[in-house]
Amino acid sequence: MSETWPQGVGRVILARTDSTNAEAMRQGPSLTGPTWIMTHEQVAGRGRRGRGWVMPAGNFAGTLVLRPKGDPEAVAQLSFVAALALYDALSDACGPAARLAIKWPNDVLLNGGKIAGILLESLGSGRSIQAVAVGIGVNLAAAPTTSAVEPGAVRPVSVREETGFTVAAEDFLDLLAPAFARWLAQFETYGFAPIRNAWLARAARLGETIIARTGQNETRGVFDGIDETGALVLTTPSGRRVLPAADVFFGG
Repeated sequence: MSETWPQGVGRVILARTDSTNAEAMRQGPSLTGPTWIMTHEQVAGRGRRGRGWVMPAGNFAGTLVLRPKGDPEAVAQLSFVAALALYDALSDACGPAARLAIKWPNDVLLNGGKIAGILLESLGSGRSIQAVAVGIGVNLAAAPTTSAVEPGAVRPVSVREETGFTVAAEDFLDLLAPAFARWLAQFETYGFAPIRNAWLARAARLGETIIARTGQNETRGVFDGIDETGALVLTTPSGRRVLPAADVFFGG
């Protein structure tokens, strides 16, 4: 564990598990404080909207379990906190030459390719959330094949393939945990506004035309940012659209 590891945050390292988020849900009720759960082998990882998350050997899979503060809307905004922390950790791992950006809402891109994903899941019912699992997967050593992602999605890339750097998963956790603690402290102290501003400064394709898909519906428009809740804001030929949930594609 590094000297910069955040005070009061637990650390669990597993050799193998089905999913770090699933493990977080199992351990969540008994944890006394925020805890990172990392595994070297994940056999049933999950992505957004029930999709699978493929984890080649040497990649990072970890989940931060938190007792959330605030309402469910504030809990959902933790995905932006996680994206900023991941951006900072990757910046440290990849060096100043790496081109990093964040694709709404929380996919971090390296040199235009998807390097990582984030999945939030909560334990509780209704507006009573007992614990939240912030799951993060990072392609450190290898990227999944393009056949493992949906058509039109951003191509997957890895740190090793894009930069030549080899980063061990536990070393990456030593970068990620302090970065998350810094952004979380900002969020809990000052609210979403500074998180929103920092996210916008790192946003991919801001001011450009993108495609947002929700179910069978597709909206094409200029990406004008995010609103005070974190929802996607597009300017379309028929006017301003605000989308709280969608899959974003860079179709030009």
